[in-house]
Amino acid sequence: MEIAPGICVGDNIRFGKPVITGTRVPIDLILGKLAGGMTCKEVMKEYEITHEDILAVLDYAAKSFAT
Repeated sequence: MEIAPGICVGDNIRFGKPVITGTRVPIDLILGKLAGGMTCKEVMKEYEITHEDILAVLDYAAKSFAT
């Protein structure tokens, strides 16, 4: 089930954690890698995701903390 553009959750995917749509890559993993100093290009290469996927993660995180 898509909970935000590019972000979905499913009971049988990563224990119900939000992931990038079409992958099993949890958003908290991507946020942690970026916060730890990896560049967007490094994260994209390591997890085979797109720049748009990273932007979706950042947008979801920003909106989640804005409440």
